[in-house]
Amino acid sequence: MQQNNSGSLFNIWKESLSNRMFRISFLTTLVFLVIILISLSNYLVYNDTRTGAVLNDPFLKLFHAVNLTWLIFGMIYSGLFLGVFFLVKYPNYLLLTLQAYSIMAVFRMIVMYSIPLDPPAGMISLNDPFVQLFGTGIILKKDLFFSGHTSTMFLLFLTSMNKKMKLGFLIGTIIVGLSVLLQHTHYSVDVLAAPFFAYTSYRIAKIFNQKIGFIPLK
Repeated sequence: MQQNNSGSLFNIWKESLSNRMFRISFLTTLVFLVIILISLSNYLVYNDTRTGAVLNDPFLKLFHAVNLTWLIFGMIYSGLFLGVFFLVKYPNYLLLTLQAYSIMAVFRMIVMYSIPLDPPAGMISLNDPFVQLFGTGIILKKDLFFSGHTSTMFLLFLTSMNKKMKLGFLIGTIIVGLSVLLQHTHYSVDVLAAPFFAYTSYRIAKIFNQKIGFIPLK
């Protein structure tokens, strides 16, 4: 299905939703995303009760931890807002992004279960201000391999349709990745692996959408 983005936002979505396959895929994706996010939230609480390995990370030994919590979450939440703001004009690519994020969340649960880790020495926990305000208030410390913050920013880079935003998300990925390391919130391998899992999730979602005709082959 070719996407026509020359009309109003209402007309763009009206055209997309008139396609039965798109409606089914979009609604199914939203339901799947909610289920995955709930599952991930519950799994992370369980994962924090597990005993894992402590990695010898030479890079983290070079400096003491610095609290960059507000910078990290400022980058993440502004990135998510801008990503959705620009992608809403492209329903097919918004669908692709939601599917890729869902796949990435599944990957995170699988690899965290397979590779349990204890946090780095001197770790400063990431206290999500929204979770603290509206959530359970539980501070997670073993949400490690791979970095969800870094992979999310890189996924936004992959799916962005705006060249300037694309560059911004790439720079944001580097800043977030370095920040979680400076805060000792993650091991180096957590950050280095994040883009690979994000790209794999993106490719799986894109191939699926190409097969059903939502994303033109490039």
